[in-house]
Formats: sequence, C-alpha cells, structure tokens
Amino acid sequence: MGMEDCSSSGGSSHRRVVSATSDADDGTPRASSPSASSTVTQTLMLLESDDPNLRVQAAKDIRRLTKTSQRYRRHFSGAVGPLVDMLHCGCADANEAALAAILNLAVKDETNKINIIHAGALKPIIHFLQSENVTLQEYAAAALITLSASSVNKPIISASGAIPYLVDILRSGGSQARTDAVLALYNLSTHPDNLSLILQTEPIPPLISLLNSSKRSSKTAEKCTALIESLVSFDEGRRMLTSEEGGILAVVEVLESGSLQSREHAVGALLKMCQSDRSKYREPILREGVIPGLLELTVQGTAKSQLKAQSLLKLLRDSPYPRSELQPDTLENIVQYHVSNRRGRSNRKSKADAF
Repeated sequence: MGMEDCSSSGGSSHRRVVSATSDADDGTPRASSPSASSTVTQTLMLLESDDPNLRVQAAKDIRRLTKTSQRYRRHFSGAVGPLVDMLHCGCADANEAALAAILNLAVKDETNKINIIHAGALKPIIHFLQSENVTLQEYAAAALITLSASSVNKPIISASGAIPYLVDILRSGGSQARTDAVLALYNLSTHPDNLSLILQTEPIPPLISLLNSSKRSSKTAEKCTALIESLVSFDEGRRMLTSEEGGILAVVEVLESGSLQSREHAVGALLKMCQSDRSKYREPILREGVIPGLLELTVQGTAKSQLKAQSLLKLLRDSPYPRSELQPDTLENIVQYHVSNRRGRSNRKSKADAF
C-alpha cells in the first residue's frame, strides 16, 4: 500500500535527495571509479577518528556522497554503526551530521534501513523527535519516513513508542516536521497492528488541523485523508471525526478539490462511515454539502472513486431501498450543471437538503 519512500515535497534540503539515483556531476568521484574506493576508505577511517571534528566532517562527506548515488549508499553501508554511535553523543552538530548521513544512507536501500534500526538508531531518533532543536526534530521525523518504508521496520518502530511522539509533532511541531510526521504515520499505518496504536493517540484533531492548512492537491493532504479513511474503520475514529469541529467538512472539501488519490480516500472515508451506521452519519455528511462533489466524482473520479461515490449516493438518499438508477448521460448532464453553477457552500447545502 505504501510507497517505497513516502517523501514530502518541498521543504528543507534533506528531503530533496529522495528521488535522485545517479551520481552528481559536481566533481564528486563516481562510485564506480577507482578513486571512489579510496574516498570511501578514507572517509570511513575519519569516521572512526578520536577527533570529534573529523568525525563530523566524515559524516557530512557521507551525506554529500550518498545524496544522489545509490552505489555510494551501498559502499558506505559500513558507516551505519559509527554514525549511530554519533547519535548518542551530546553534541548537536554531531547529531545533525550523523542523522543527515543516516537519512541519505536509508533512501531506497532496504538493507541499510534494516541495519540502521538494528544498530540502535531508534532510541536517539525518538529522543530527537522531542527536541527543541528544530533541525534535529525535522531530521528525526524525516528519518522515520524512510525507515518506516521497510515492512520489516514498521512493527519495530511502533513497538519503540514512536507513534505518540509523531502525533505530538502533528499537534505542535514546525511546519516541515508536521508534514514529515504525517508521512511517517501513514507508512506505519499500513502495518495491520499499528492502526489501533495510532488511534489511541487521538490523532484526528491534529490531522484535520494539518489538512486545513495544506493545499488540497498536496501529498500531505493525500496522506492525511488516507489516514482518516483508515481510522474511520473504527468506531472511535468515526466518533472523533464527527465530534471535531469542521472534521467532516474538511473531508468533503478534499473530495471536491483534492488530487485524484485524495478524493478516492475522502469518498472512501465517508462511505465507511455511512455503511457503519447510515442513520447516524447520513445527516452530518449531507449537512456539509457533499452531493455536488459526489456527482462529479461518479463521472470524473478514478474507477474506485466512481464506484464508491455511487454507493455513497445510494446510502444518502431519503429511502434506503434501491430505486431506478440515473442513466450515464443524464448523470453527466447533472454533473456538468453542478460544476458550472457552484455558487459557494450555501448553495451546495440547499441542494443537499433537497436530495
């Protein structure tokens, strides 16, 4: 379900390394060249130096060399242990340099991901999630995005107690850290046992807050909505969403103007709610003017979105019993009418009430 590395767009430089796979054309020795072997050996020696300044410089060099090179990530796999050791020292500069290097080593490298966890990186990373040092907090959250992309690591990370701290960042962290936290939580949520752990932290209020502050078409909005869709499978998740002011409205707005994938998650969340208890959730959903967006989705959404939108429309009717379906051309005409005649949410509410 999750991507190999669920990375956020934009933000600080440590996120921009995620999609690159070729060596940089900046004078850095190519990982396959003879000089690269010497570079790796010398850097690893510096990483084991007694001089803390040399260790920091070595970590920075590893970060630079692994920024765009998958081969260098392999060559520097032996650096994992010393870098994790640097996370335990009390120097913020060393912590930042080591964590940034670890982040790059883990990108698109399953073996490094697993070895980083086995080397003991989780405890200091979780500590950094609670740090007042914004850079350390961001690096820690970003590291958990990449490390949690490994199916082997997901249960280990959740068992370490990381989930409550990630949700705390959702509530009060910086902008980039909040974005990274939701992406890490999304990765963790794809492991079956983790959803109940996430739910215990009451994540829906901060998810709605982050959703409302994000562009509807963004990756952040997509992962927020995906998490909400998963969480409303539980009665407690549905209760939290309906009791949160503007909660259902936020989901409806994503259904109307989110990315195709976000809209699929949004309609999925509302459908789960209505299927669980139609009499309880029909009116709260209708009250937010969902009908025009649903009608549009039956024609313009993904294949899954179209089916879910049709199912939800049936459940939202006054009568729960089947009746004749609209023909495709009639439905498309209705959709075009709503798309061209949207006049704000008040109009949408009146149409919903008349449905």
